[in-house]
Amino acid sequence: MQEYDIALKLLLRGSAKLTIHELAGAAVTRWLDVELPKVENPRVDLLGELEDGSLVHLELQSANEAVMPLRMAEYCLRVFRLFGQFPRQILLYVGEAPLRMASELRGAHVWFEYRTVDMRDLDGDRLLESDDVGDNVIAILARLRDHKDAVRKIVAKIAGLAPPDRDVAFGQLVILAGLRRLGKTLEKEIREMPVYMDILEHEILGPAFARGELTILRRQIEKRFGPIPAWAEERLANWPPRDLEELGVRMLDAQSLEE
Repeated sequence: MQEYDIALKLLLRGSAKLTIHELAGAAVTRWLDVELPKVENPRVDLLGELEDGSLVHLELQSANEAVMPLRMAEYCLRVFRLFGQFPRQILLYVGEAPLRMASELRGAHVWFEYRTVDMRDLDGDRLLESDDVGDNVIAILARLRDHKDAVRKIVAKIAGLAPPDRDVAFGQLVILAGLRRLGKTLEKEIREMPVYMDILEHEILGPAFARGELTILRRQIEKRFGPIPAWAEERLANWPPRDLEELGVRMLDAQSLEE
C-alpha cells in the first residue's frame, strides 16, 4: 500500500488545506521531517507545526493493526524528547474494512490516548466544494452522497489544470480511487474527457488504463473464441493503448480470432 501512502502524504502536505483544518482544527504552518530514534518504524507519516506553535502528528493507516496504540505511544514520547512538547496525535484510517483499532493504552496508573479518525466520517461533499484540488481528490475517500457524481466533479476539476499538475492529480486520484473500488467509475469518466488521449500517453496513467482494457478484452475474446493462443497474446501485449477501444469494437463483428 506504499503508493496510497505516498499519494495521500503529498496531498495533505500540499493543497488539502480544508482537510487538514477538519482534522487538526487549525492550519499547519510548516511540516517537520524528522526521523525518530529507536522506533521500529522510525519516521512518522506527517508531523506539522500549527499556527499556535503546537505540533500535530498524522499517521496514515489502511489496515487494522492491534499494535497501533503502542506504536503511537512510542511516536508520542520520541516527539516529546525531540521538541519538548507532546503532539496532538491523529490516526487517519483510510481502509475499506470497518475500523477496529483501539485509540488508547491503559494500565496501572497509565493512560495514553490519541484520536482515531475514519476517513469515511469526514464530509466529502464539503471537501468537493473546496477551491483546492487536493481536498477534492481526498474527498474520494470521505463520506459522499453520490460517489459517481463526486468522481465526475473531481475529474472535471483536474481536467482544468495544466500539465504537470493535471498529471500528478490524476495519478493521485487513480491510487486513492482504488481504496474505494472506484477504478471502473473513474475510468469511465476519464474516457469522456477531452484530454483522454493525452492521459493514455502518460507514463503512469496510460499503462494503468491499458492494463484494464486488456483484461476486459481478454475475457471477451476467451468467452467468444475460447483460450487465447500465444501468437494472439503477443499481439495484444504490443497493441498501442490508443487503439484498444477500436480493437474491442472490431472483435464484436469478427467471425474468428484470426480475423
